[in-house]
Amino acid sequence: MKKKTVEDLQVLGKKVLVRVDFNVPIKEGVIKDDNRIKAALPTLKYLLSKGAKVIAFSHLGRIKEEADKKSKTLLPVSKRLAELLGQEVKFVPQTRGKELEDAISNLKNGEILMFENTRFEDLDGKAESKNNPELGKYWASLGDMFVNDAFGTAHRAHASNVGISENLKGNTAVGYLMEKEIKFLGGAVDNPKKPYVAILGGAKVSDKIAVIENLIEKADKILIGGGMMFTFLKAKGLNTGKSLLEEDKLDLAKEILAKAEAKGVKLVLPIDTVVAKEFNNDAPHKTVSVEDIASDDMGLDIGEKTVELFKKELEGAKTVVWNGPMGVFEMSNYAKGTIGVCEAIANLKDAITIIGGGDSAAAAIQLGYSDKFSHISTGGGASLEYLEGKVLPGLAAIDNKSCGCSCE
Repeated sequence: MKKKTVEDLQVLGKKVLVRVDFNVPIKEGVIKDDNRIKAALPTLKYLLSKGAKVIAFSHLGRIKEEADKKSKTLLPVSKRLAELLGQEVKFVPQTRGKELEDAISNLKNGEILMFENTRFEDLDGKAESKNNPELGKYWASLGDMFVNDAFGTAHRAHASNVGISENLKGNTAVGYLMEKEIKFLGGAVDNPKKPYVAILGGAKVSDKIAVIENLIEKADKILIGGGMMFTFLKAKGLNTGKSLLEEDKLDLAKEILAKAEAKGVKLVLPIDTVVAKEFNNDAPHKTVSVEDIASDDMGLDIGEKTVELFKKELEGAKTVVWNGPMGVFEMSNYAKGTIGVCEAIANLKDAITIIGGGDSAAAAIQLGYSDKFSHISTGGGASLEYLEGKVLPGLAAIDNKSCGCSCE
């Protein structure tokens, strides 16, 4: 069932609540990466151009104590948003109260305000994160309509998404960013163009179990890298030395290997790895076959032969989903595998290429390849859960688009 989009709403003169994802890195009041702010611009600009009174809001980090409020204020974000929009963004340093209500009442068509970090409410019994019904009802009362454009929190049932939606039934929609996430990730889950290749990395098998099991039902090939590869290699009887290993997941890894084989899905493991004696970028390192890992070696990246193998396996792919780095990407000596895989995907022709958020997205953006991918998800956790086939509460709460028939 398709969801209502922002263009399905009649917004002229209406107070439109917009949940955005402005959870950006800020250090000493300076925004270090404004990509998430830029990603929300199409939805905000559309609403403003149509004469809506826009009330934007977001979370920023986690608030555990009163002192966190100082470093987690959205004031710097509102200033950057004003620069990007080219118009004033009124900022209200409250999450509820008369000042906020008055500021909204005074909004004119085509104007926008932002209110303070929604997680400031978590100091009061985690009201935001636990979807306190009274808080959701209050925020809903501030507007006539609700647009959710924060895919990054769609896998969480919070007051600022599900709570508001439940109180504004019939007047909710997704924004352009959320719509794009549904189009690409939904396509990869429900109706991928074949051949379909998934590349999974990251530290632990346990983080990706459900994704792998779901992909075995849909993908033609699954390429495994990152720290999780060593659990699979160990399950195949290889020595993995001091490499990251989930001993309690070895039987599960064997089951996954057997299931993939039974389904005719090609599960490809690395053939070489970059090893060092310690977890340190400056430690002496070398590349060895996965069959030659010494007992005091620690695998920290896939090797060059594996990059070439993965490139070959990617040839002819029509859908590619990548989630998780191939090694310890934050250390330059162990980033080559991630860079090589990123380049290989970016250079594919006639393929739908999707990055499932998180470290993979950061790598692609850092390497300057962001415009080479069909889609880079803005939500690491949400994209993983979507790829697992889970229902995302923040998305499920949005009104469905009427198909003109009597179906539900």
